Amino acid sequence: MKDLRDLEERIGYTFEKKQLIIEALTHRSYKKPYNNERLEFLGDAVLDLIVGEFLFHKFENSDEGILSKIRASLVNENGFAKLAGLIGLGDYIYLSPAEENNNGRNKPSLLSNAFEALIGAIYLESGLDKSKEIAQALITQAHPVIDLETLSKDYKTALQEITQATHGITPTYVVLDSFGPDHKKEFEIAIILDDEQIAKAMGKSKKEAQQKAAKKALDILGKRSSHE
Repeated sequence: MKDLRDLEERIGYTFEKKQLIIEALTHRSYKKPYNNERLEFLGDAVLDLIVGEFLFHKFENSDEGILSKIRASLVNENGFAKLAGLIGLGDYIYLSPAEENNNGRNKPSLLSNAFEALIGAIYLESGLDKSKEIAQALITQAHPVIDLETLSKDYKTALQEITQATHGITPTYVVLDSFGPDHKKEFEIAIILDDEQIAKAMGKSKKEAQQKAAKKALDILGKRSSHE
């Protein structure tokens, strides 16, 4: 386990209450009377606000639908795991030997949760402004270019984040048809959400067709939300 002072130096913040940072980095597998799940809960809410405000000011001419899609591409497990990677957070997490042997330090879910907990701990000790300063600096470092095209290359992930937030469900991908010989086959895939087909697309592989359909679905949902 590395010295936590190194981590504090990386994020540019020194905790007065050392127990806060220890709790933020303690996975439930570590078998202590505390773990980082409550701080993770708090940090998730804080980061949602921080990113929302950041995008509100950065994209002054974008409507709510576009802002929601960009936020969904940042505020998710992979997005927070990427920020955790910038500060080497995995090296500082307290894990059980079993979780350690299971490559826990590199799991996106575990890294994301620890990052949320860390921001939650900073918020508890020093408030929103300091949390915002640290989080926004990392977001800017991780994403030199922030726009929908750059962030939403994985359209399936972005769509899932939005539909979970707005509908409480994830979309289903259905193969409608396939064409051509085996060595040059194309697929037509539809996206079903709440028993409604919201988009479909063709691709040279199922994955490509799914991504294209998800991109169309994001555009459709964005237009719907802007008219509600």
